[in-house]
Amino acid sequence: MAVEIIKNASVTINAVDLSSLVESVQITHAAERVEITSMGMTSRRYTTGLAADAMVINFYVDFAASKTEATIYPLVGTTTTVVVKPTSAATSATNPTYTYSNAYVESHTPIGSGKIGEIPMTQITLSGGDIVKTTA
Repeated sequence: MAVEIIKNASVTINAVDLSSLVESVQITHAAERVEITSMGMTSRRYTTGLAADAMVINFYVDFAASKTEATIYPLVGTTTTVVVKPTSAATSATNPTYTYSNAYVESHTPIGSGKIGEIPMTQITLSGGDIVKTTA
């Protein structure tokens, strides 16, 4: 079994490369379940409902132009596109690209943690939209 250690992930938001400021990224590709249990059945039955994709990204704060704050803050309450790859290398079967289109920028914590003597962190939470995985 091959184990991948993420140390050079590629993350772009709204076509701005913020990879050098990413601390962590979490992609959730999910589907809602819709119950279709009817009379006479002896157990619950479900079918696939709407997609319920989501993403949470933690960044180191940078207030410079084209960095985290300038890129993310104006996106709250709108939709955007986020592209994530495990490494900055070309897209392949071992380095898939996850393109999150029409992602609703649900929230942004401009300074999520900012303790004395530490680099402040920021977080963006996205939901809705569609995540598409490509390998070529």
